[in-house]
Amino acid sequence: MPVIEYKCPNCGSGMVFDVETGMLSCHSCGRKDNIEKISDPLKKNVFSEEDKAREYHCNSCGAVIMTDAETSATTCSFCGSAVVLGDRLTGKLAPAKIIPFSISKEQAMKAFRKWCRKGILTPRGFMSADRIKGITGLYVPFWLYDLHNDVEVHGRGTKVSSYTSGDYEYTETDYYEIYRKICLDYVKVPIDAAEKMNDDLMDKLEPFPYDRLEDFKTPYLAGYIAEKYSYDDEELLPRAKEKIYKYIDSYIDSTVNEYDGVSYSDVQIDTEIERADYVLLPVWVVLYKYNKSEYTFAMNGQTGKVVGKPPISKAKVTAWFAGISGIIFLALQLVAFLILGGEF
Repeated sequence: MPVIEYKCPNCGSGMVFDVETGMLSCHSCGRKDNIEKISDPLKKNVFSEEDKAREYHCNSCGAVIMTDAETSATTCSFCGSAVVLGDRLTGKLAPAKIIPFSISKEQAMKAFRKWCRKGILTPRGFMSADRIKGITGLYVPFWLYDLHNDVEVHGRGTKVSSYTSGDYEYTETDYYEIYRKICLDYVKVPIDAAEKMNDDLMDKLEPFPYDRLEDFKTPYLAGYIAEKYSYDDEELLPRAKEKIYKYIDSYIDSTVNEYDGVSYSDVQIDTEIERADYVLLPVWVVLYKYNKSEYTFAMNGQTGKVVGKPPISKAKVTAWFAGISGIIFLALQLVAFLILGGEF
């Protein structure tokens, strides 16, 4: 059966991944199981391609589970049971690694509210309204690239020197041909692979602590939503290249810093994939509706970093500029008073 649920052996309640202990936990009786000691059901079941089109049913209540085609873990909308859609996690769709959540839902909501209060120009209603109950713990699919780059650079460098002879000052410019052959390796370059996720938002959540990558096991997904990738590693390679090119350019510049000026006539960069791992990374997502507009916020589920763009209060902006203008006016008045010796 493609639907995987973890039932407590003691009381039969659904078990979920607990961020505080890193174990599979039963909220009813308190039982906790070590994930490393739980057998992987994906290794026992072989799902066919036909399973992808099957109708999913909750093992607890029998309700039909409706999901997007990209969803691989979710909760039953009728009984709330955590379910994993096993056939969407096998073969090419099987993640190699996962970084488990270390921040709980309660901690994420508290941090989000605190982040909102820092917004000097955000509307008061936005900061006080309790509209974040829909916060979602989401495992976002990423490709982690190990990229090898062979770089050849041709250009011209200049060195400028000045000296004085008699009543004259001379400036001398020497020109040098530049050639650099460089090998650069970048490891674990992250590119999110979910079509529905905003790329800029995901980029701003970096860095993730890759030293906390674990071998993928389905119990980590229990209680969370998980997506499968929309694009494979070859399709996202151009974006990975674009991401590292600014670092390559910076490194090239560091090799010619002895010159006063440099111009490049030709830069050739040959990039090859040495390794591309499909991984799931933890993200808390908040969809916040305010004043007929929708705002998306995200939190790194390991580091707690929050990113997003809150609404701006026009009234607060006006008041802020009025306050700044008043301060500038008073400052100018004070300067005039000091210059004119008290006479206006």
